[in-house]
Amino acid sequence: MKFPFYIARRYLFSKSSNNAINIITIIAAVGVFAGAFSLFIVLSGFAGLKDFSLSFSNKFDPDLKILPSSGKTFQFPENKAAELIEIEGVSSFSKIIEERIFLDYRNKNHTAFIKGVDKNYRQVTQIDSAVSGSWLTNSEAQVVVGNTISRKLGLSIFNYQHLLNIMVPRPGKGQITGLNPGQAFNQEKVIVSGIYSVNEELDDKYVFSNLSFARNLLELDENTFSAVEIKIAPNADAELVTQQIKALFGDEIIIKNRAQLNEMLYKMLNTENLAVYLIFTLVLIIALFNVVGSIIMVILDKRENIKTLFNLGASERQIKKIFFTQGILMTLIGGAVGLSAAILLVFLQLQFNLVMITPSLPYPVAITLENILIVIFTIGILGLLASFIAAGSSKKALKAV
Repeated sequence: MKFPFYIARRYLFSKSSNNAINIITIIAAVGVFAGAFSLFIVLSGFAGLKDFSLSFSNKFDPDLKILPSSGKTFQFPENKAAELIEIEGVSSFSKIIEERIFLDYRNKNHTAFIKGVDKNYRQVTQIDSAVSGSWLTNSEAQVVVGNTISRKLGLSIFNYQHLLNIMVPRPGKGQITGLNPGQAFNQEKVIVSGIYSVNEELDDKYVFSNLSFARNLLELDENTFSAVEIKIAPNADAELVTQQIKALFGDEIIIKNRAQLNEMLYKMLNTENLAVYLIFTLVLIIALFNVVGSIIMVILDKRENIKTLFNLGASERQIKKIFFTQGILMTLIGGAVGLSAAILLVFLQLQFNLVMITPSLPYPVAITLENILIVIFTIGILGLLASFIAAGSSKKALKAV
């Protein structure tokens, strides 16, 4: 066992004759423990909130989405569809038609987007798990609306007495002067078969219909679509799949992944996570000042021992290394115990729902390797700096003796 480590361990675990130094050392260790504990708890809480927030949009958003590079639509003939499904990593895909529409129901109006989807749509997303009522059937005159739209218009499921009226401007005719307003719009009356609930923004935006219904309403040909949504295989390389799709379509399309489809949400969550990390890192820095103070007090208390070690042949570097090692040990032990306690607490929350937001909703938390490494890295770097600063006082102690 190396000499500096042996002495540092003895200084750390043996009681000092000065009771104040023992108290300061305990306070320093508790400070490191509390810093590591609170940092991991907060990071785990934000990781859980992030997963909880994204779980709603993940029901709606595909792994990849093909969009036109310009305009609202692009051509997607059957031969390209056959080539797309042959790309390794593409599990399934759904053809999409989207357009802004006007809703009218019992003298209540609302603007939204119609989203025509084919029969493969539920293989690409999990939207049907968020639907109350029935998902679209083979009947063309059915729609599934968002919960917010339903509340604003007062819609109910399978109300055959009052049908929802959908209107959209006819292509190229909406601005013709003198045209009868009734002829400027394509109109269809539909029955609401289901109501979905994802989040407030999406619930107020989309009305789902069958692909053929949307195509007829918008007067589009069979090869024209607004988007293609893709589900990739679990172990597939998303970047490689994206490159192969771009090679198939060329410059006429752009491809967005789930993060790019929710760019603002991801930016907000990441910014909040960074802000909280910096705040609690500052708290940890303040806690590590106690380590610096504790080591300096030990150095002052052990001046006679330092003189003895120096006379026995210990170099200034070795004596400095003793107190540097003591600071590192104090930081690592306190940090490890704090991190372990935090992981245990988060695990208990996951298993037993100790903290509840509502009677049916536990506070979301998550244990991730990334957060564990962040805490270890932060404690390690700050502990090194604090120990180095404190150990520098040993030179002054040598000069004093």
